[in-house]
Amino acid sequence: MAVTSAGTKPVSTALFTDKYELTMLEAALADGSGARPCVFELFARKLPAGRRYGVVAGTGRLLDALPAFRFGDAELAVAAEFLEPSTVEWLRNFRFSGNIDGYREGDFYFPGSPILSVHGTFAECVLLETLALSIFNHDSAIASAAARMVSVADGRTLIEMGSRRAHEEAAVSAARAAYLAGFDSTSNLEAARRYGVPAAGTAAHAFTLLHTTAHGRNEASAFHSQISSLGVGTTLLVDTYDITQGVATAIEVAGPELGGVRIDSGDLGVLARQVRRQLDDLGARRTKIVMSGDLDEYAIAGLRAEPVDAYGVGTSVVTGSGAPTAGMVYKLVEVDGIPVEKRSTAKESRGGAKRATRYARRTGTVVEEVIYPEHLEVPTGEGQTATALTVPLVRGGEPVPGLPTLEESREYLKKSMVSLPWEGLTISAGDPAIPTRFVTAATGR
Repeated sequence: MAVTSAGTKPVSTALFTDKYELTMLEAALADGSGARPCVFELFARKLPAGRRYGVVAGTGRLLDALPAFRFGDAELAVAAEFLEPSTVEWLRNFRFSGNIDGYREGDFYFPGSPILSVHGTFAECVLLETLALSIFNHDSAIASAAARMVSVADGRTLIEMGSRRAHEEAAVSAARAAYLAGFDSTSNLEAARRYGVPAAGTAAHAFTLLHTTAHGRNEASAFHSQISSLGVGTTLLVDTYDITQGVATAIEVAGPELGGVRIDSGDLGVLARQVRRQLDDLGARRTKIVMSGDLDEYAIAGLRAEPVDAYGVGTSVVTGSGAPTAGMVYKLVEVDGIPVEKRSTAKESRGGAKRATRYARRTGTVVEEVIYPEHLEVPTGEGQTATALTVPLVRGGEPVPGLPTLEESREYLKKSMVSLPWEGLTISAGDPAIPTRFVTAATGR
């Protein structure tokens, strides 16, 4: 969704861009090349170091932002500071009218995967570079990290709670991306409003500290208050003072039907075992244990054998767990049907518009991704099943009707996770889970 003003009126996304896109536009319009049919592709040359796969995220947000990519008076006033009047007038009437194909949101990507293929005139396609990259680089980084956490959580609940560690708008899109990847809920209410992500939250340490009086601290009073407001099914934060006493007080106040206790500090593995024993001894066998506090996929994996029911993850998920950007680029690959490519050292591109197909064994395990010129027939995979990866997203500037919802994309990824080779699901460093193979027009193979 485009940024909104006062929660109602969509705000233009046209200036979510870099100046050089507009200066290139002006020069191309002046020499006539702006009208040449072109294809741009968005892809990642490589995955973040050690990662085995990436998750495509941001497609829905791009499709929401595209209709708002209009130059109103306020945007034109900025452009008029450095562009000729004729270019400003061209921008006044601009709307993207081309076609976009791409991978499904929630699909995997690997090095070289043509995640987006944007078809149109040079003038209209070049303007989308920064908007597309900023959305996909951010959202795919978050979703890729979140998917790793989901895979090691082994079915246990995951709560995204990193809003305070991110820019306020980035926090909203991060919550969406984490939910796409399999997180169960978010603490961010704007993500709940805007995207329908389930919201979760109870109380922080401040609420317990609030109940301190001249007579001293009163943890029981805080727990009584929270239960009176939220019910006995709530989760009480028990590590403000002493965890053992906090658990005892929580059950004394709430009874053995207390929904959960949360631990936010200390040696989480040791504490999980200790608290589980204590809860069971107090008769609270159904009370769940929620762990939070600087968790990432490695910490979650380390707690896999412990009696933990849910994880609250903050900083690491909203920062991509060490890979805050997906490293994607947006490159011109075709002009008037002529393949063009960049040859710069370590920054090469492959010319020509492309499609992709992923092959799997009959068991469902994927083995290879094949990328080939879009005018060629789908390469055959002997004894293997083939899945076309490139699907229509935009036609004539309008989103294709019936594209998957966030919930559908979330379910698509969940089902796809079991198709990766088992070694591709590990969080240890290694090569991509499957290879990408490029087929050239010359060989057709």
